[in-house]
Amino acid sequence: MRSWLFAPGDDEKKLAKAYGSGADVVIVDLEDSVAAAGKAGARRCALAFLQETAQDASRPRRFVRTNAFATGLADADLDAVMTGAPDGIVLPKSAGGADVTALDAKIAVREALHDLADGSTQIAAIATEAAAAIFGLGTYAGASARLAALTWGGEDLATDIGAAVNKDDGGEWTSPFQLARNLCLFGSAAAGLPAIDTVYTNFRDETGLAAECQAAARDGFAGKLAIHPAQVPVINAAFTPSPEALARAKRVVEAFAAAGDAGVVGLDGEMLDQPHLKAAQNLLARAASAGGGKG
Repeated sequence: MRSWLFAPGDDEKKLAKAYGSGADVVIVDLEDSVAAAGKAGARRCALAFLQETAQDASRPRRFVRTNAFATGLADADLDAVMTGAPDGIVLPKSAGGADVTALDAKIAVREALHDLADGSTQIAAIATEAAAAIFGLGTYAGASARLAALTWGGEDLATDIGAAVNKDDGGEWTSPFQLARNLCLFGSAAAGLPAIDTVYTNFRDETGLAAECQAAARDGFAGKLAIHPAQVPVINAAFTPSPEALARAKRVVEAFAAAGDAGVVGLDGEMLDQPHLKAAQNLLARAASAGGGKG
């Protein structure tokens, strides 16, 4: 799942545009993009969207970002949207694996209540939105079988630590946010999960977005959050392995298969060992799952 596009849960037109954008995942947002007075209406709108799109066999995955546990609104969010059988829930302001485990339990109760298959609702956690959450990035392994991805955020984190900005004059993340990004990547890998890079807020700057996507894909991220439909094609292109890379990966896998249980093989004058095989297998798996749609 390469592109994860946020859309306000209280805006039918924006939800429809997000749905048709080509995003792998549409995130129906009940949190930051919805004013406090509009939360109840957003739940109704989100549920209608989930119900209307449920039978589309080729639809993108539909996740819902609930409000954070600390707001006291998350249970009402889940009560409303779980009747529409979302593909997943995005957990904001997660402090660590214990929060994911708690959300798992809440989801399981509602799956049973609405006769949904046990475990059918996945979880994606936003794991760096507070300073304390940075110290929880090593706790996600084994937190829940539902946990499908970790991502990070720099906007709430900037507020929490009192940073004046989170990017320098050249558009690069400043040191504290580079640390959060990298620890999210390491925490995801330690838990055996794909890491999803955070949003690029200037949706008109396609060049800057492409550069940030390319850097994220280079470093090991599997996808990126988006805030505008125009960002989706750029993200999908950056996180889709090239034909040349796929061909090379297939040849690596085939070379090891032909060599039986050999620990090292030669290919095109290069000696390859097990890490090369694993990297090739991971690339092929990522290509196979690109799109991530329901159909």
